[in-house]
Amino acid sequence: MNSNNLSPRLKIVASLVPQGSRIADIGSDHAYLAINLIKNKIANHAIAGEVAPGPLSNSKEEIEKNGVVDQIEARLGDGLAVIQDTDTVDVICIAGMGGQLIRKILNDGKTKLNGVKKLILQPNVGELELREWLISNNFKITHEDIVAEDHHLYEIIMAEPGQMTLSEKEQMFGPILMKSHNEVYTRKWQRELNRLRKIEVNLNAHPSHGQAKLDQVTKQISDIEEMFSHVS
Repeated sequence: MNSNNLSPRLKIVASLVPQGSRIADIGSDHAYLAINLIKNKIANHAIAGEVAPGPLSNSKEEIEKNGVVDQIEARLGDGLAVIQDTDTVDVICIAGMGGQLIRKILNDGKTKLNGVKKLILQPNVGELELREWLISNNFKITHEDIVAEDHHLYEIIMAEPGQMTLSEKEQMFGPILMKSHNEVYTRKWQRELNRLRKIEVNLNAHPSHGQAKLDQVTKQISDIEEMFSHVS
């Protein structure tokens, strides 16, 4: 992967960034996304945030190599701390981290979210916890996607300021994704269903592991089976 040839998940993230945006890419991984958006004249300005000196150096090298030093700033800092008020960032991208970590980054940097019009998030896991945070902090989910990459299945969630109420199942399955049931989405939940069924068999064979755990797994299986039953 490089800035001219983004990974499938980053291609989707890039496609969701509006023309003329000022973006902050947190945990930028060589600033590939930011460079791509600038060179394709989608973003006008970008902050590439890194939490460690090594990745920061890599990002700076890529930015210089691609001749976009006037439009992209690589900064060292923890999460949204790299954003300054004068940046007038209106789109924040966070990709390639666990949902819990993305949630923590957003929560720790709440004051940096004023004026932000879009959050484009790609959690590796922990999508439910991330959706919980969004609806609890006055963000509404406006787009969801899912993509297969290197034997992994990744969800992309875009949110904007606004009110939204989600049921427990919508938080789990995604309010938009659960209506689409595309092949990748079906594969993800079939894989999870198979995993849970194996756990259920093991728990039934070893009652000492606890009834509460068995009940939890049984409910998750039931929820997934019910979701599949509504596939048209």
